[in-house]
Amino acid sequence: MSDAPMSDALMSDALMSDALMSDALMSDAPMSDAPMSDAPMSNEPRFDELIHAPTRLSIVALLAAADWADFTSVRDSLSLSDSALSKQISILEQAGYVTVRKTGAGRSRRTHLRLSPSGRRAFTAHAAALRQIIADADALAP
Repeated sequence: MSDAPMSDALMSDALMSDALMSDALMSDAPMSDAPMSDAPMSNEPRFDELIHAPTRLSIVALLAAADWADFTSVRDSLSLSDSALSKQISILEQAGYVTVRKTGAGRSRRTHLRLSPSGRRAFTAHAAALRQIIADADALAP
């Protein structure tokens, strides 16, 4: 991925003002950031089957680098269709890894995505597990 699409995907905290975050504009997503899966509570290496799927891994990696990201920018950065991204976001949201916020109304309605604290912990632990697998393989190489 290039730096240009990523910078377009990032949203500043200013754009997520109190007015946009009002109850009337919130999605029906659960408000709790408590883990709904068995995500690790520490940063110890832990392989996560849910995150490891290539599309979900790409989504989570992109969201890990942002505070909030616009759905359209994530879709375009990863070259996914709306339906493909929506399906993967739903899976991540149900696991408690992603928070979804919808703002605006009518044609100006926007969807914003954020990695939840449990999603960030799971991604960090999964990345550490991948690094450990690579390190172990390197140690065995002649």
